[in-house]
Amino acid sequence: MASMNLIARIHAALERRYGVRAARRVLSNPLDDLILAILSQKTGDTNSCRAFQTLRQVLPTWEQAHRAPESAVAEAIGSAGLAQYKAARIKAILRQIYRVQGHFDLTFLRDVSVEEATAFLGRLNGISSKTVARLLLVSLGKPVFPVDAHIRRVACRLGLVSLTLTPKKIQAALQSMVPLPLLFPMHVNLEQLGQKTCKMPTPLCDDCPLSKLCPSTR
Repeated sequence: MASMNLIARIHAALERRYGVRAARRVLSNPLDDLILAILSQKTGDTNSCRAFQTLRQVLPTWEQAHRAPESAVAEAIGSAGLAQYKAARIKAILRQIYRVQGHFDLTFLRDVSVEEATAFLGRLNGISSKTVARLLLVSLGKPVFPVDAHIRRVACRLGLVSLTLTPKKIQAALQSMVPLPLLFPMHVNLEQLGQKTCKMPTPLCDDCPLSKLCPSTR
């Protein structure tokens, strides 16, 4: 396991490159972030955010989106791509949540344990474990460390975890070594590093803020 000193040095170097990442204020309905996660699949942030904003303008409440025809949802989210597929997923999840609760307010998840929140979100059709973990951290403020392909690649190259581990075990390992106050900024910054610098197949090591700490560059 990586030392606390190494984690602190990685965090400091990433902050120097990307700035201080304050924990997000978790005030809105987590369902907003869940729908945005669906819209963001296979498209960029700009298009997915535009689609989300248009959806909320056309159908301002999730009750209205639940009652609206699937075609109306698909038309509203067209800028996100795969509109018919994503509209079907959104409608299915809204139906599922309404059957369970009779409403669409998921803020109660902030007051339950990680295990309970994970179980609730994990029962929603088509929501991956990676999406669940990100919602737990970003939307609910829970002490988890989501791992996507970028973070997995960076963590392995840094020698923090082994490439032979499953994503679930990598998440558990990183959660155990990253202090609670650093979970959010480390997650966001490592993701940024993987997207912009520590790329596949060839990392841009000469421009990497962690080059002096990374055994893969030696």
